[in-house]
Amino acid sequence: MAEAKASSGFIIGLDGIRATMLDEVGGKAANLGEMAAAGLPVPAGFCLTTAAYRHALQGGPESGLGAVLTELETVPPDDLERLADLAGRARTAVLDAGMPDAVEASLRDAYLSLGPDTAVAVRSSATAEDLPFASFAGQQDTYLNVVGADAVLDAVRNCWASLWTDRAVSYRASNGIDHAAVSLAVVVQVMVEAATAGVLFTANPVTGRRREAVIDASPGLGEAVVSGAVNPDHFVVDSVTGSITERRIGDRRVVIRSLPGGGTERVESAAGDGKACLDDAAVRTLAALGRRVEAHYGAPQDTEWAIDADGTVWLTQARPITTLYPQVTRPPSTPGPHAYLCFSLAQGLTRPLTPMGIAGIRLIASSVARTAGFDVPDPRKGPSPFYEAGQRIYFDLSAVLRSATGRAIVPKVFDVMEARSAAVMRSLFEDPRFAVTSRTPFRLIRHVGPVLAKYRVPETVLRAVFRPDAALERVRRFGQTLQSSLTVPADATPRERLEHAERILGRELFAILPNTLPPAIAGFAMLGLVRRILGRDVPWDELQLVIRGLPNNVTTEMDLALWRLAETLKADAPSAQAFASASPQELAARYRDGGLPAVAQSGLASFLARYGHRAVAEIDLGMPRWADEPTHIVGVLANYLRLEDPDLAPDRQFAKASREAEAQIATLVARARARSPLHAGIVKAALARTRTFAGMRELPKYRLVEGLAAARAQVALVGEELAAKGRIAAAEDVFFLDFTEAHQALDGAGLHALVAERREAYELELRRRHVPRVLLSDGTEPEAVAARHASVDGAAAGGTLAGSPASAGTVTAVARVILYPVGARLEPGEILVAPSTDPGWTPLFLTAGGLVMEMGGANSHGAVVAREYGIPAVVGVPDATNRIRSGQRITVDGAAGTVTPEG
Repeated sequence: MAEAKASSGFIIGLDGIRATMLDEVGGKAANLGEMAAAGLPVPAGFCLTTAAYRHALQGGPESGLGAVLTELETVPPDDLERLADLAGRARTAVLDAGMPDAVEASLRDAYLSLGPDTAVAVRSSATAEDLPFASFAGQQDTYLNVVGADAVLDAVRNCWASLWTDRAVSYRASNGIDHAAVSLAVVVQVMVEAATAGVLFTANPVTGRRREAVIDASPGLGEAVVSGAVNPDHFVVDSVTGSITERRIGDRRVVIRSLPGGGTERVESAAGDGKACLDDAAVRTLAALGRRVEAHYGAPQDTEWAIDADGTVWLTQARPITTLYPQVTRPPSTPGPHAYLCFSLAQGLTRPLTPMGIAGIRLIASSVARTAGFDVPDPRKGPSPFYEAGQRIYFDLSAVLRSATGRAIVPKVFDVMEARSAAVMRSLFEDPRFAVTSRTPFRLIRHVGPVLAKYRVPETVLRAVFRPDAALERVRRFGQTLQSSLTVPADATPRERLEHAERILGRELFAILPNTLPPAIAGFAMLGLVRRILGRDVPWDELQLVIRGLPNNVTTEMDLALWRLAETLKADAPSAQAFASASPQELAARYRDGGLPAVAQSGLASFLARYGHRAVAEIDLGMPRWADEPTHIVGVLANYLRLEDPDLAPDRQFAKASREAEAQIATLVARARARSPLHAGIVKAALARTRTFAGMRELPKYRLVEGLAAARAQVALVGEELAAKGRIAAAEDVFFLDFTEAHQALDGAGLHALVAERREAYELELRRRHVPRVLLSDGTEPEAVAARHASVDGAAAGGTLAGSPASAGTVTAVARVILYPVGARLEPGEILVAPSTDPGWTPLFLTAGGLVMEMGGANSHGAVVAREYGIPAVVGVPDATNRIRSGQRITVDGAAGTVTPEG
């Protein structure tokens, strides 16, 4: 076979294939060859290379495929009908091409070298297959028990055509893989006459737990298990101890067997005899083989296996388990099990952070830790509880779980920030690995007490209660002081600018929290006081009315300023015409060139001068600010201009919410007066403080983002310098470095390759839809474990989806699922369904009829703003963006916390 390869380039024996040969042999063959080279039990065979596929498509028929490829470049992934049509045309073009004589001769010779009329499996092996980020499992065809050279030729042609099945084309489109760049090889292997076969995962694909093998098995060929035609026997094995921790016997009503002379048959039978098709020894043998495969690849693998009549185990496939969430990037700081909480999700951020964004959060976290008296040897590496996984931020939660004080406080904080995270935390209370070891609050007091004293937090809270005007003035003065600290000399050198950015992040920003958050805490505390005083006389949905239309909320002030700009544009004919006739991208480009109508140009410039530091995913230094890239804001303005019903105007809605809040205060004061004049006086004063200060809950993040924007501006200037000197390809590449690497680039290091590697990894993570709220150090996702064992998926009766109440009210309208707000179009009155939101999303809220989020709590950003605008909202609805579709009518009950789809 080696000689055949040398003469034709079309055939390579499996024993001559390595993992680096992906372009020649495709993913499946590369993995089989790699396993064979490692001494793992792989059936003998060969690969017909991608060169054969490309040679077959030379000439006339290729023009048909070329036309299809050209059309596919412009088809969006969700246009399934168009993709299917083009896939059919591509299959026809491939089959019409036939097989060139040279390819056919090489294939016949290679097959005959296995022995005359040998039964073989013929498997597609695409170059975009079995990859670390996308397995493409089942996307191309496999033919089993193929006997005879002519039958092998037919199977190969069908494999080539299967590169263009509807499912394969759609899968590539959804994963952003260029159709023209994909080619196909074909693996031909001696057929294993399997007595039993199935699949083996070397890590648990449902819970994420590493060191736990999962085996599905059934009599006959493995196709029954892989295709889902059978309920297989199911085994879970502790890979460390070898103990079988779970055993479930399937009914195994379908068996697929080889037929004499070629082909397979599907045999259906009554339910099995209740005995497992694998004994314990075979289960442990498979688990041990899985450990060998994983050790060779250095990552968990999804394998297919078969056991022949002699009891020999064979591996017929291996590929990465692409659905596993990555583990943290460094080992735990102390031995034993650890639990990590996703800080990114707590901030309403599902997308990954850029490397410079993570570096910035490290510096801020180090500043917090140092202020609290913790040792931080290297601030650029972050404090010891700081971890990263999947390019998202995680914090070690283990100390909280093992502390009685931590258990009492932290979950309650998350009840209002991200309620589902709080539920996961509490589920770990029963885990003996996180049993309480600290029962006193002394350690907390030792670290928090000095911070409270340094920033005089108790005094600030009391000032808000007894001298509200003075408290507001103090917060205003702090904002001015912060602005001064963010200033960087205009003549600073690039290195000085980088150092100033580090100073801002590592020294200036922490003071924001103790100087601006206490008044908001006082405001909500006063609300709690009123509820305690009135008790059952005031249910939560009534009390919630008090915090609608709040003053002193920078986020709603920003959104209403944008609405006022939209009204100005609507009143100006040239501006209205421009926004009606051009796309947001075109309008943004005209704005940057100074080419918008005068009213639009000056109005947008004024808005961005005040709020241009904000962005979507704004805690990430690497994300462009609105002032850098105004397309999102221009698109929101265009949406506002489509609102025609004056009663739905956001400023009217906000004013109405304020009036309703004041009326509700009067009602609550009257109820208190029924008890005594003193009760009435306390309730009235308390609710006045709530109205004054609760809206300031948004201010700390607003100030933080001001600092982040200032630091980003300095880093961007450094990027321009590095790009000009050729150290990186483009100025924005600097955000794919960290601060240490940026200093190295200033010293002369060229970092093009590192940036390219980081960008590729970042693009892959952008595709991830599911991010665990909590991860254990063995990769386990506790929320998935709980859902699996309790069969809880967030659904209530009758298909109703359950979440957390966030903003009272009921609305029935069309849903609009939006995964990322930039460029999104939300029609007035539609219900916004999103994975999460941060302040960068909130301009969309102004014209939304309601809000549904997969994440969040009663006091998360989305919930706060939804209440202020008086739109019904439910947060913490599991998998809402998948279970609700755009265009579907749904009913949102913000008081009950339910979402009911129609149809």
